[in-house]
Amino acid sequence: MIASIFTILVALEHLYILYIEMFAWETRGKAFFKSLPEHLFADTKSMAANQGLYNGFLAAGLIWSFCISDPQWSLYIRFFFLGCVAVAGIYGGITTSGKIFFAQAMPAIIAICLSLPF
Repeated sequence: MIASIFTILVALEHLYILYIEMFAWETRGKAFFKSLPEHLFADTKSMAANQGLYNGFLAAGLIWSFCISDPQWSLYIRFFFLGCVAVAGIYGGITTSGKIFFAQAMPAIIAICLSLPF
């Protein structure tokens, strides 16, 4: 049950990132991504929207994992998409900001650990 809650939280986080990057890049995006100089937001709007779309795919995959009736396949799909989120968060944490690791990768890693069948 707690693994499902963490997975849902990761999916919701990525839907929120989708919203910021696709629809609120020049408003909320400026507050969210403070390390990016303000004058670049207009020029990077389409790039951010593309990134937002990818975050939406991650959220869709996690949501899809709850729609699969076979428990084993549901778990496989959950692990795949949580793994994608974790890798993206680790990469972002290394290349951009350590905060990304804690905000993105860590919740996915926790959800993976909680989902492991023991």
